[in-house]
Amino acid sequence: MSSSDTTEQTTSAKPIGWYEALRVYTRKPVLVISLLGFSAGLPFLLVFSTLTAWLRDEGVERTAIGFFAWVGLVYSIKILWAPVVDRFSLPVLNRLLGQRRSWIILGQLGIALGLLAMSVVHPQVALTTVVLSALLVAFSSATQDVALDAFRIESAPDTEQGAMSAGYIFGYRVALLVSGAGAFYIADFANWSIAYVSMAGLMGLAMFVTLWADEPKHCSFEERRCMDSMMVDQVMGRPMNLPQRSFWRRHILTAIVCPFLEFFQRYGRFALTILVFIAVFRLSDIAMGVMANPFYLDMGYSKSEIASVAKVFGFLMTILGSFFCGLLVVRYGIFKPLMLGAVLVAATNLLFALLATQQDIGPPNVLWLGIVISADNLSGGIASTAFVAYLSGLTHKNYTATQYALFSSLMTLPGKFISGFSGWMVDTSGYPQFFLVAAMLGIPAILLVMVLMRRERSRLNIEI
Repeated sequence: MSSSDTTEQTTSAKPIGWYEALRVYTRKPVLVISLLGFSAGLPFLLVFSTLTAWLRDEGVERTAIGFFAWVGLVYSIKILWAPVVDRFSLPVLNRLLGQRRSWIILGQLGIALGLLAMSVVHPQVALTTVVLSALLVAFSSATQDVALDAFRIESAPDTEQGAMSAGYIFGYRVALLVSGAGAFYIADFANWSIAYVSMAGLMGLAMFVTLWADEPKHCSFEERRCMDSMMVDQVMGRPMNLPQRSFWRRHILTAIVCPFLEFFQRYGRFALTILVFIAVFRLSDIAMGVMANPFYLDMGYSKSEIASVAKVFGFLMTILGSFFCGLLVVRYGIFKPLMLGAVLVAATNLLFALLATQQDIGPPNVLWLGIVISADNLSGGIASTAFVAYLSGLTHKNYTATQYALFSSLMTLPGKFISGFSGWMVDTSGYPQFFLVAAMLGIPAILLVMVLMRRERSRLNIEI
């Protein structure tokens, strides 16, 4: 049974009144996950676009800045240690806080220490220290994400998971605003070191939220072992005597192998097409993203203008795009909004190429920046919302967290790798050519959406 089946079951239940529905947002688990969503979103830009702006502002070469995109690869490979976070307990902390909260607070501590380390060095003097500190922040943040996903699912019943997801996403988006626009404002009025110290302080406050939270209930070791054995026997089609196998073989089977087997069993050879689509869908916007802030600065826009237009206004347009896409999914299903998002993301890179040509014509025009940013963030909101909805529908209810972690890792890995060469391409070819190439990277996603739509039509015709 897929997650879509679960959704149908949930929506078939007797509806409740609007007042009762709104009251769910006042429950402690929803409030906690909203605040922890802020904790999850805060470090992301601080090792990505905000960091690239700081490096460029300090005179670091664009080629070196481009290589910093590889720090983001840590988020793409979190599946490698996700089973450890899910299965193993931390000494001392587990006894004090429980399985989920102990891993969350360890991740938050690593983020805060990494941000503090970045704030006390100068990139031109100690670029290696900045790299190592950014890696610590990214690794700790990815670890926190894994634990938070499990915490969110286990903290509330199925009927409240919609409110939990909404709260988490809202907190995450607010954090992106703070670590983007907020950091730019602080850097403009003070300096980048003060900005990163401030972000570390906010992460310290998030640790108090983790202490305030309640540890969710877990299956006992015996219950989990029985469930693992039943699932492995079902997928393999024969008894595997899982409890008698060695510790490492047992955990490899249950944590890594079974989710892959189930996915390929369900989709057959077409599963490879789906995985290729997941890998290429975000190539265009990820490849462009690392050079966005250096581009704005090189065009002559001030940090306050970037914060106001690219961060604050862009944030609002992203929310609008997400809201609009939600309506489109309800009205037309998932594939038409997915196609719209793929086309728009590629097309908006052409607008960036056009904006780049204005550098030789005259002074920077904030109106043009606002138009391009509006189109980019609106399309990004549509594309990301449709894509997350599509990925969610691919998961099996017994492997939702693991399969989604696999999909999300694959979703960003190719784009992060390619974006590492973005600074080199700008230095050798210029911004207009770079954005044209970024637009062309969106073509495979458009073609694969067409393949998915054709298969879906064939499936529906067979069922009819």
